[in-house]
Amino acid sequence: MSKMIYLDNAATTQVYPEVVDTMLPYFTEHYGNPSAIYSFAGEAEKAVAKARETIASAIGAKSDEIYFTGGGSESDNWALKATAEAYASKGKHIITTAIEHHAILHTAQWLEKQGFEVTYVGVDENGTVKLDELEAAIRPDTILISVMAANNEIGTIQPLKEIGAIARKHGVLFHTDAVQAFAHIPINVDDMNIDMLSASGHKIGGPKGIGVMYIRKGVKILSFIHGGAQERHRRAGTHNVPGIVGMGKATEIAVRDMEKNNEYETTLRDHLIERVLTEIPYSRLNGEREKRLPNNANFCFRFIEGESMLILLDQAGICASSGSACTSGSLDPSHVLLAIGLPHEIAHGSLRLTLSEKTTLEDIDYTVDTLKAIIERLRGMSPLYEDFVRKNGGK
Repeated sequence: MSKMIYLDNAATTQVYPEVVDTMLPYFTEHYGNPSAIYSFAGEAEKAVAKARETIASAIGAKSDEIYFTGGGSESDNWALKATAEAYASKGKHIITTAIEHHAILHTAQWLEKQGFEVTYVGVDENGTVKLDELEAAIRPDTILISVMAANNEIGTIQPLKEIGAIARKHGVLFHTDAVQAFAHIPINVDDMNIDMLSASGHKIGGPKGIGVMYIRKGVKILSFIHGGAQERHRRAGTHNVPGIVGMGKATEIAVRDMEKNNEYETTLRDHLIERVLTEIPYSRLNGEREKRLPNNANFCFRFIEGESMLILLDQAGICASSGSACTSGSLDPSHVLLAIGLPHEIAHGSLRLTLSEKTTLEDIDYTVDTLKAIIERLRGMSPLYEDFVRKNGGK
């Protein structure tokens, strides 16, 4: 393998060199515990405060509404479980969607076992939540609506402002899993009436193992991890200072370069989509054509088994995925693709390619050329494809 093309940036990203440089002193020089009272701990404490302010500014929040966690999955768990616990006396009904990340879906299923009711609102053929169905699902005992900002598999961006308005109108808390959207697209928690938001450092050029939970002032959810007074008594545990510093720096860079990167990635993404749809027969784009993450392209190819396609792409030096990295060991088709109405046999032939500002036009063209050859090879071994071609006269 002479080259490596990384097109799985929705799974994780390369840490920016500037982020690494910013983190290093907090391993060896300013290694004090920011919760300590002696002056040596002051540098770490100031660094945590600076990162908190940077992240708050990125979403239009106040710094004391930002809480550091171990990652996006922890933040999602906190939002659902702590809200359920704190507001159970008001009601035990939660609304989410059928295409959420498993950090939300599995938590919701766990809450159902604890006596809560969960409504899973449907989406249209592009993965956009059905707003009329969502509003109709609200009941007097509804305590929370949780809808992701942008889908991690098909890239569709949800109408957060409209969802937030519906939640506010009915007096229901609104949480969004923004792990894929944070610092990639503009989000303003006040404008969108968002009460809680989850984000993760490693999706934006920051380190793994650090996440964020935004909790609007006045939202009375409880502590998620007990054992100390950190994070204003809401999330115990010694601060991961290097991780926090790294996420703060990554956020700074991502917000600074957002407009430029989005324009560049969208141009490459659209070139990729156009080439695939025009040059590879029996292919389809999954998700919204325009209202999608700038770096996301998700396809299905008929008469193809996704795992074989990924193995052959890997042999050609191309890192890709068939969906969420959290389900990479599963042989089941994507729940997201099934939710938008695709049959199992088509959903099995899915491919997610997610770009970065480091991706080049040469990378995209090499990938499409390689993909064309792989699909032709796999279809050549498929009796289903052979039978289809024979019945349709080669068309």
